[in-house]
Amino acid sequence: MGHVGSYLWRLRELVGPRLLLLPGAQVIALDGDGRALFQRRADTGDWEFPGGGAEPGQDFRAAAVAELAEETGLHAEPAALIPFATLSDPGYHELEYPNGDRVHAFALCFVWPGAAGSLRAEASEVTELGFHGLDDPPQPMSRAAARVLELYREYVRTGTFQAS
Repeated sequence: MGHVGSYLWRLRELVGPRLLLLPGAQVIALDGDGRALFQRRADTGDWEFPGGGAEPGQDFRAAAVAELAEETGLHAEPAALIPFATLSDPGYHELEYPNGDRVHAFALCFVWPGAAGSLRAEASEVTELGFHGLDDPPQPMSRAAARVLELYREYVRTGTFQAS
């Protein structure tokens, strides 16, 4: 769908750039070599993980699957997504976009091991896609994506769901 016509877009028409609370999801898609899929944002040029806001009627898994397909062209089965963390700390996930719109995002973070398929970037949101090693992520990386990567590393280290 892209941003135009989305639930958030329709809200913005009513409230302008004011801070909105936004539930959503992020996905660390790992290929067979353990590399993660990163995408470069069209608006800021920062690298991040696929993800975005939920639409009405979606749960977190459905939002993750939809955003992954929309932004990258990859299709995951909802049951293949493993939740590993939440990210809601406003220090990391209160965002202001280049157009002045503000959100405080509340994301459930998933890992998708064994991600495969043909990549296709959603041109209005993503300029580049690529798999990169988790020890050498592309730069510049968004502050939120850097935090998600920290949470994932701690999840792998401890086996414990992370909340931030």
